[in-house]
Amino acid sequence: MAEAEAARRVALDVMGGDHAPEEVVLGAVQAARELGIGVILVGPEPAIRTEMAKHDISGLDLTIEHTDEVVRMDEHPAEAVRTRPNNTMSLCMRLIKEGRAGAMVTAGNSGAAVAAALLGLGRIKGIARPALGTVLPTATGKPTLLLDVGATTDSKPNYLAQFALMGSAYMKGVFGVANPKVGLLANGEEDSKGDQLVQEAHGLIRQMAQSGAVNFAGNVEGRDIPAGQVDVIVCDGFVGNVALKLSEGLAKMLLGTIRTEIYANPVNQVGGLILKGAFNKVRAKLDYEEYGGAPLLGVKGVAIVAHGSSHAKAIKNALRVGFQAAEQGVPERIAEGLATSGAAAGD
Repeated sequence: MAEAEAARRVALDVMGGDHAPEEVVLGAVQAARELGIGVILVGPEPAIRTEMAKHDISGLDLTIEHTDEVVRMDEHPAEAVRTRPNNTMSLCMRLIKEGRAGAMVTAGNSGAAVAAALLGLGRIKGIARPALGTVLPTATGKPTLLLDVGATTDSKPNYLAQFALMGSAYMKGVFGVANPKVGLLANGEEDSKGDQLVQEAHGLIRQMAQSGAVNFAGNVEGRDIPAGQVDVIVCDGFVGNVALKLSEGLAKMLLGTIRTEIYANPVNQVGGLILKGAFNKVRAKLDYEEYGGAPLLGVKGVAIVAHGSSHAKAIKNALRVGFQAAEQGVPERIAEGLATSGAAAGD
């Protein structure tokens, strides 16, 4: 297969996630059948073939890259990656570096995914730290990218400025947003709000906006995350992870409460049947599986980290966004933006 054609394929960590390998392989089959994506399934070949035998895969672009080494969720990420260099995540990164795949997807240990990407792909020149971005649903129906949500939990102002640039490149490339609005998460909308980190980052992003590198909308508050008024929200990885987990918990609690109340008595059940269609639409909007996973931005390749509890639908969509990000050259867009923005900085 020609190198250009091979690069259009996505490497998939078959052993990542709570429902591996069954749901992961099923997601790969669905992506290949419904979306025409070529998938390299990385993991123990016997286990992969056992799952593939359950499906009709005739004519699908599915191949296997064997390895027995796996990083478990309870392991120290960097240590596991260094001591077992042929683990599924690192092998996926190697396939990208060798030009055999254009992107990779894993639902495994996110810390290990970051470590494997840094060791296997390296950072884009001038990028101080990578960032994980999560696409969240909003009241407007348009998604918002929140980053960082855990790759860099102790940030500096220039990191946040670079996150703004990286988030803009991703929303342009994958979601087709022509001029993404960027907000900086703070405890108030005024420019003077926030701690020292936020205030200094605000100044740096404002300077980038003056050069046209980003479309900066200023500070946003926590309540603005689901409002959908901006396309990218930038924050420190610790803050972003807390915000993400809170959002997931609230969504789960609200849906569960509504379901409990519907079945509380016969009258509510009748009303629930009438509103079933609307309730299902709301649930679909809050479904993380629709958005495909968190892109790891700032590394020299496309890496998508799906939710640990991903089923086949989420894996299929993660493969889709990974393919799109590679097709649109998101890492190259970040490098170009960095070169013209003056945002490149050391650690």
